[in-house]
Amino acid sequence: MKVLYEGTITHQVLRKKLPLHMKRLYLEDLPAIEEVQETVVAAMPERIALQPLSTEEFLFILNERGLMVGAYAEDKLIGFRALLIPEIDEEHLGYDIGLSEEELPRVIYQEISAVLPAYRGNRLQQKLADVIMKELPKLPGNFRYVCCTVAPMNIPSLKDKFTQDMYIGALTEKYGNKERYVCVKDLENPSIGYEDFAAAKLDDFTRQHQLFDAGYVGINFQMKNGFHEIQFVKPIL
Repeated sequence: MKVLYEGTITHQVLRKKLPLHMKRLYLEDLPAIEEVQETVVAAMPERIALQPLSTEEFLFILNERGLMVGAYAEDKLIGFRALLIPEIDEEHLGYDIGLSEEELPRVIYQEISAVLPAYRGNRLQQKLADVIMKELPKLPGNFRYVCCTVAPMNIPSLKDKFTQDMYIGALTEKYGNKERYVCVKDLENPSIGYEDFAAAKLDDFTRQHQLFDAGYVGINFQMKNGFHEIQFVKPIL
């Protein structure tokens, strides 16, 4: 087992620091992966905020169509993060952000990430993101775009994506007519110039669709008068 990261983490219930390490996950880790996902889903106040993966989808990733990194506290899996090499079909996220057919093979998805409730507040999702992105070059392929979907009301996940310097490229319906942001990071051009700032309330999808249709992208969010607002800008092409 190659350790990809070592440190400590605080168990928020016990208020106790524990040793932490991260490693790549494989087929034999599937039962522990699914146990963590079940615990995370059961603890969510709104199930719509997370699209859990099926056993078949986990197997697809673990069988050389991506990679997963797991975080362990005292040898117990407490969180994980996944990258997926997607099949190119009509649901491909590259279409949602306006990529050409030729560019689609260069897209990789940041799939589900999950952290047990007792270990939240340790920036573990961000640490897992840092580690898994360092492992990305080991996958077969020449990837340029990292894409993922986020439920608009999933504030922790949005924070996670903006911390990674991803931006919202589209708002569209996925997973059976559920509104989802499509977030993206261009690994070859991570610093894009912006102009024409605008804003829209997090639940004002009509205004957001208008901004996306006009060529704006979402780059952050803020609290204003007690409501979350997405901050929009126009990329300078």
